[in-house]
Amino acid sequence: MPSTSRNNLIDPANRFAFTNLADIAAAERRPYEDAVPFPTTSSLLEAAAATYGDAPALRFLVDADSDAPPLEWSFSTLWRQVRQAANLYRSLGLKHGEPVALFVPHIPSAHVALWGAQLAGCAFPINYLLSAEHIALLLKTTGTRIVVTLGPSGVLPINAEVRKAVDLAGCVEHVLEIDPDEAQPCPGSFQAQVHDSSGDLDWDPALDRDSLAALFHTGGTTGMPKILRHRHRNEVHTSWYAAMYYGMRRGDCILNGFPLFHVAGSFVYGLGPLAAGAALYLPTLTGMRNQAFVRRIWTLADTHRITHLGCVPTVLSALLSVPKEPGQADCVTAALSGGSALPTELAVRFEQEHGIPVRNIFGMTECSGIVSIEPLGAPRHPGSVGLRLPYSRIVAVPLDASVDEGVDTHCAPGDMGILAIRGPHVSDSYLDPKRNTGTFTPDNWLISGDLGYVAEDGYVYLTGRSKDLIIRSGHNIEPGVIEEAFLKLPQVETCAAVGEPDSYAGELPVIFVTLKPGAHASSASLLAAAISHIPERPALPKRVIILDRLPTTPVGKIYKPTLRNLAAKAKVEELLATVHAHAPLEVGCNAQSNTVEVTVRFAEPALPATMAEARAALEGLPVLVQIGPEGSDGAST
Repeated sequence: MPSTSRNNLIDPANRFAFTNLADIAAAERRPYEDAVPFPTTSSLLEAAAATYGDAPALRFLVDADSDAPPLEWSFSTLWRQVRQAANLYRSLGLKHGEPVALFVPHIPSAHVALWGAQLAGCAFPINYLLSAEHIALLLKTTGTRIVVTLGPSGVLPINAEVRKAVDLAGCVEHVLEIDPDEAQPCPGSFQAQVHDSSGDLDWDPALDRDSLAALFHTGGTTGMPKILRHRHRNEVHTSWYAAMYYGMRRGDCILNGFPLFHVAGSFVYGLGPLAAGAALYLPTLTGMRNQAFVRRIWTLADTHRITHLGCVPTVLSALLSVPKEPGQADCVTAALSGGSALPTELAVRFEQEHGIPVRNIFGMTECSGIVSIEPLGAPRHPGSVGLRLPYSRIVAVPLDASVDEGVDTHCAPGDMGILAIRGPHVSDSYLDPKRNTGTFTPDNWLISGDLGYVAEDGYVYLTGRSKDLIIRSGHNIEPGVIEEAFLKLPQVETCAAVGEPDSYAGELPVIFVTLKPGAHASSASLLAAAISHIPERPALPKRVIILDRLPTTPVGKIYKPTLRNLAAKAKVEELLATVHAHAPLEVGCNAQSNTVEVTVRFAEPALPATMAEARAALEGLPVLVQIGPEGSDGAST
């Protein structure tokens, strides 16, 4: 690969401090190629190696209970191993633009595998918590021939499921295994094969800004995810400006417990800090799910001089239960929240209890992780998700506007609509063009599906997901209004409001809550205490449901489809209580569809009278209901 010229080195003159729209406008007065001088992720990593050399780029904590120092990879070592991995892939027949599927936890060798794949072909990070059947379909759809996975591990047992998926897919030719022991990887492991490969490229990567860098899938742990294309320009743009908005600089240490199949883990808190000369702090094989690490976080932050915490709101909430002594972890300058909406009350409590400023972000996989960021150099704007990135636009589109042909109208500042984004960080399409409808417009706008508005000062505010709106008799209720009210209560740790199906109103609001450790409260007492904080009567929850824990995605984001199905199940069971002849054997919900599907099974002797009573009890309920005897497929009603 051609050596980096002086003009491509990471120059402090290219870096801005962003606090307001005027700063963004000033940055945009430069030609784009001067402002963002790196056409590809590999050219950025090459420049970082040339600039920061032997400074630590990756710091891996092997054991959260140990006081041993983390393992370290320098910028020079990382870049050399990326080139070696690229040569390894090419020796296995990988071609330009072909995917390497990655089933890897966030450890140093995973970075080598990821960026090496982007240099030699393209990377395809996949959620390793998916079932083998889902994984096989992703592999087969993309024609993936090379897979990199974690080797057998008792701590993170994903290898067997990946191997099963490989057999089901029938297209994979090579499986490389990363040894979980990064200190002493075994012969034949991915690390060993990388070590034995040359670090000199004798082939031309032929990459530019529009080259395919990665495939990412969107969605949770159920249903067939959409597969999205990332160009190099998308990922570089996000990474380059993330570091500037967060004030990251050489010598900083960024806690990154996000998985690499999440764009925040790869770019916002990954490649972005590396561009600034900051080290990534990777907390063990299991990341922020490692409870031992969470319990010791302030001690470890002190010892290893962590400066930025990359978190999701559920992690921030958990850290409120971890005592922090006065003066402890004063090196931490910010808690950066992403992955899901940040409740204002949670941010206020965290700042008050731990003395660490919280900054919010709005990101999407379709934008390589960033739509807008709250800059660290500006005061926190309660409820805001920050400012747009340079060279991009964010507008709110009226709810009744058609976007099939593009965005030709948008709301006035402060007026709510569906947020749309355009800019260098926005992907151009899904792999399946039929998936583009309603998301990517012909004039290059991305329709986010998020409700919100853009204020006069440019700050963006989210008010909910369009599909998360609770519509009660035609009245739109934003779940955040209810959630903020319950988060004010001292007993509540986390909560999420969803719609419960109702035959008269269509939907009624309900809320699921978890309590803080040691707290005691009843559903009735919580509702009574929250009423004064809810501004409109239609938003009062029909019921409060206390759970031990809320369902989450692999990065800790609350997964509302499961809660909607739990709410529907509770409503169906309540209505079926009027069917006295026979209690149902089973009431189940299908979590793989946006439409709530309820299955009711009765014992055979209950037919046909009980079936008729059940249909009558559920008549008018806005869900898809299947009713039948035990062992049948049921009948629609």
